[in-house]
Amino acid sequence: MAEEERNVTGFPGCMADVATPVPVQETQHQTNSNVVSTDLVNSSSEPTRTSSHKMWTIDDFDIGRPLGKGKFGSVFLARYKPERTIVALKVLFKEQIRKHNVAHQVIREIEIQHHLLHPNILRLKGFFHDKQRVYIILEYAEAGELYTRLKKKGKLEEPEAARYVRQLADALAYCHGRQVIHRDIKPENILIDGKGNLKIADFGWAVVSAHSRRETICGTLDYLPPEMISGHTHDSTVDNWAVGVLLFEMLVGRPPFEYPDQAATLQAIMKCRFAIPSFVSAGPTDLIRRLVVKEPCMRLSIGEILTHPWIVTMAKLPIIHKPEPTATTSSASQVTQSSTE
Repeated sequence: MAEEERNVTGFPGCMADVATPVPVQETQHQTNSNVVSTDLVNSSSEPTRTSSHKMWTIDDFDIGRPLGKGKFGSVFLARYKPERTIVALKVLFKEQIRKHNVAHQVIREIEIQHHLLHPNILRLKGFFHDKQRVYIILEYAEAGELYTRLKKKGKLEEPEAARYVRQLADALAYCHGRQVIHRDIKPENILIDGKGNLKIADFGWAVVSAHSRRETICGTLDYLPPEMISGHTHDSTVDNWAVGVLLFEMLVGRPPFEYPDQAATLQAIMKCRFAIPSFVSAGPTDLIRRLVVKEPCMRLSIGEILTHPWIVTMAKLPIIHKPEPTATTSSASQVTQSSTE
């Protein structure tokens, strides 16, 4: 399926290729249960500086080359001047947020991602706003999107795919333990850092659910499970389904439910009808078959993914062709060059 058809969430969390985790001072709201107010997307609102809180402004950053563009704004390579550290700065236009009636979604995304501290989740360092824009300071993952890597390589070798599944499952176990359901796991929303580690990004469709069932239909068609398509309630097992679909795509080079038209794709998903090529070995075939299951209660749990024999064995093997990150020095020079043009 074409990239523009796959990316239905409007704006990737960070379309970056990046450096190491950045020690930018965390936002003042970190310890509060509600870190974002509706003033964030109010066009007439500007933040006020107080003596007890750190407030960033755009003047604190050197802005470099664009890393990606979405419906509501863009992501830029940037350098935080006081510490001379490289970050990804996501810039959203308040007018577009209001126009598309997604203020609640933007606020929820910041609220959720800001509180998630896990090595395989892209770190949201802080946020600030002015009259026209919302700025989100993100960790910079220098090897870029998994989607880009798949387009370049076609498909991944089993040790690399297994390592990503293990890291993804570990991050999802952390999220689910905090009642967070991501609901939009796909290659475009997964970044790779300079050491080849996976980072979940874009929590725009994520939800904190104290209750077990949700009803909203969201995400990308290739990765939607049957219960969402049929309009039934869903729970965290939608993420488990997505892990299986992602593993298939990593090893085969395409999603399992890829048909010329949407109707055929929907029908295949509802019947859970797909074929795994013979070149995929028995281990991942078993894992995919036990995750991409119509009945949510029959899917492997996240814990069972982590203890699956293929994951345990393959994830320990070295990755022969690792992602090629952009050098930090090169990134820094790109910021300097762009900011002086």
